[in-house]
Amino acid sequence: MSSYSTFFGKAVCGNSLDVLEELQDNSVDLVITSPPFALLRKKEYGNENEDEYVEWLSQFAKIVFKKLKETGSFVLDLGGAYMKGMPVRSLYNFRVLIHFCDNLGFHLAEDFYWFNPSKLPSPIEWVNKRKIRAKDAVNNVWWFCKTPNPKADITRVLVPYSDRMKKLLDNPDEFYTPKLRPSGHDIGSSFSKDNGGAIPPNLLQIPNSESNSSYLAYCKLLQIKSHPARFPAQLPEFFIKMLTDENDLVVDIFGGSNTTGMVCEQLKRQWLSIDSDENYLAASVFRFLPKNMRPKDLLRIYVSILEGEDLNLIAALQDNEFHKSEIKLKVEEMLETLSH
Repeated sequence: MSSYSTFFGKAVCGNSLDVLEELQDNSVDLVITSPPFALLRKKEYGNENEDEYVEWLSQFAKIVFKKLKETGSFVLDLGGAYMKGMPVRSLYNFRVLIHFCDNLGFHLAEDFYWFNPSKLPSPIEWVNKRKIRAKDAVNNVWWFCKTPNPKADITRVLVPYSDRMKKLLDNPDEFYTPKLRPSGHDIGSSFSKDNGGAIPPNLLQIPNSESNSSYLAYCKLLQIKSHPARFPAQLPEFFIKMLTDENDLVVDIFGGSNTTGMVCEQLKRQWLSIDSDENYLAASVFRFLPKNMRPKDLLRIYVSILEGEDLNLIAALQDNEFHKSEIKLKVEEMLETLSH
């Protein structure tokens, strides 16, 4: 089984259903993931049957429920979709929400919405060609919990105050008078207290425009296909900060390019990332490698993972030798291809 480990975590190539079962029950603090949306799209503006998708995704959710601690959370990023061949929306993402809560035992702690301002207009048929729909730029992000009181601390993800709020804090007597508002809110003098930032809304505006990461740079350098559906680091970072403490265990069951693992490593969380595609799994190691590495050293690590090794990345970075002739031969072949 292809895999690699870092100081805080491990990435594994395999079926998440099998790998999850190996974890102890009630041991995981957070599962955060972005699964393939609405199964496989045969056309850019059409999707597979949404009922099949809910049933497919529920297989994973049932095991996630068992593995979460009582204070744990399950954060699920789901993009919108259209019904096959029609300019009307699929309800699959809402069916997932209702099914998980009504049938699997989850609670909905809060519904979040990720607005990606850099997203290209889609679907092409309805937005670009016929121009009868606005572009789809918002994903549903469901924050599920196992019990009504999961671990959470919103003060860890405060956002900067608005200019008007900054003026109020600097001179509260000039800009603010404590009184009962028409809405019924009794706003007291504590409203002018500086808490270090404002409470964020449940609309997260995060552009998905990764362009200068070591992951993309190394994929380009080695002519290796990067993962086509990467979510921005700020998205898992928000929930990992809010819902976990240092050394808590975070799991991503559809790891992709392992953005979640990279964020966990930076925030000192234990992590496990699972993906069924060995090529994407092997390439995701680039997120953890230092800049300006030689192609030969990059390929030694990449090919070792691709060939099924359980690679300790810390040890591999300290040892530049080839320990298997077949890996050395494969690297030499790839270097030869790159030179042409």
